[in-house]
Amino acid sequence: MNKSRTEQNSTKPCEHLRELTAGDFPPPRTPDACEECLKEGTQWVSLRECKTCGHVGCCDSSPGRHATRHFQETGHPVMRSVMPGERWTWCYVHEVTGELARQQGPAGVKGAA
Repeated sequence: MNKSRTEQNSTKPCEHLRELTAGDFPPPRTPDACEECLKEGTQWVSLRECKTCGHVGCCDSSPGRHATRHFQETGHPVMRSVMPGERWTWCYVHEVTGELARQQGPAGVKGAA
């Protein structure tokens, strides 16, 4: 049985996604909107944030696909969903998903990220 590259790698996070927390991401530049969609006057479906620079772009289900376009233009490899309740991450280089680790609170107490 042949598995796709994504299926083969989806159980093993790549080095880009290992132990990421929400605190590893900069503040989103436009927390509630896709930067390019705002400029173009277009709509988005869901939002993604770049780990390297905080760029917020729309998902691949959106007409502009600005998060993927941002990766293609910059080479910034990691993004996360910034939709409420979602904790997943994506590495464009290795085409694998991950999940944000829980951040440690004061004195090692686990807290929500």
